[in-house]
Amino acid sequence: MRTIAEINDKIRQRRAVVWTVEETKAQAAEIGVKAAAKQVDVIVTGTFEPMESTGAMINLGHTDPPMKIRSCWIDDVPAYAGLGAVDLYLGATMTPEPSIEGGEVIETRESAPLRGGGHVIEDLIAGKAVHLRARGQVTDCYPRATLDTTINQDTINQFYLFNPRNLYQNFIVGVNGGDRVLYTYLGPLHPRLSNAVYSNTGAISPLFNDPDLDLLGIGSRIFLGGGVGYISWEGTQHFPLQKRLPNRTPIGPAATLALIGDAKQMQSRWVRGCYFKNYGPSIMLGVGIPFPVLHEEVINRALVKDEEIVAPVVDFSIPRRVRPTFGLVSYAQLKSGKIKLEGKTIRTAPLASIPLSRQVAAELKSWILNGQFTLSESVAPIPRDRAFLPQDSWGGAGLT
Repeated sequence: MRTIAEINDKIRQRRAVVWTVEETKAQAAEIGVKAAAKQVDVIVTGTFEPMESTGAMINLGHTDPPMKIRSCWIDDVPAYAGLGAVDLYLGATMTPEPSIEGGEVIETRESAPLRGGGHVIEDLIAGKAVHLRARGQVTDCYPRATLDTTINQDTINQFYLFNPRNLYQNFIVGVNGGDRVLYTYLGPLHPRLSNAVYSNTGAISPLFNDPDLDLLGIGSRIFLGGGVGYISWEGTQHFPLQKRLPNRTPIGPAATLALIGDAKQMQSRWVRGCYFKNYGPSIMLGVGIPFPVLHEEVINRALVKDEEIVAPVVDFSIPRRVRPTFGLVSYAQLKSGKIKLEGKTIRTAPLASIPLSRQVAAELKSWILNGQFTLSESVAPIPRDRAFLPQDSWGGAGLT
């Protein structure tokens, strides 16, 4: 029906018809798939949820005299310095640590246990100044040994998010069948099956509406943190071979994407540091994915409903890689606020913000309607044949 080039021409002329995925579901139900496919050019989706496999690349620029940084802390949060002389990578879940000078431990500020790399990234995106201290490896070309300074996004060269794993296509529902509270990456799970936490927005989640990633690939342009980003690779733990329902949606964790984007263009509204009690810091990230309506099948895929997609209920009280499950529940059940397990009614809650996910989609829609955002052709597909390999002992001397 259409090509991406034709859609982009309409976007530039501000003639493109853009619907959110919820509008698409409603319109197609009213006028039919064929009529909907003729009308709409782009379907937009969005999510706002914790994405802990996120981080920022930072290039400081060279000091005088030059320095080869080997250890670095930004607001007391360690940044990885095993790259070029002044290249750093700050992970969203990295926690602060005290500095040690003269053999004495210097305590960090009182709020430090609640802060981490995600909060520092948020502060930099918001234009705030952060404290940086570093130690260097002294060489003939890099004679400087230490650095203590303040930086902000305007005083550094590159500052971009490079996220190895974002946008899980599906995930799990966490419960706790034990007898004490468990503090997890899903938040607190209360004992004796007292609550259930899920992290996906269900039928409005981007990758449920393109289950085989036919419309996405390496190089696809996206909304990332309030700026323009791109799909850079498959994400870590990418598992497209997950078992799937007849509608092609996976029954558990499946595809993931690696994303990249200029953090200097981003908005702290869509990149927020967060903290999970007794687990650690992370980051909440807004991501929007546009789907070009190239043919009717794009509409058909976007009609998936919450009652047609499921997630496994996993018991975190068993401290093993493979935990027992209580079977599958639909997102319609999860979003109702309660599910039943073993005859017991359990309250449910999402980690992802459904209202803010809708706002991400709405903002991306406005960008396209205003001609600010065009679609991009991918340069290569996302692999569909990746197995999921556990890290077990494979034998050999010293391995048990």
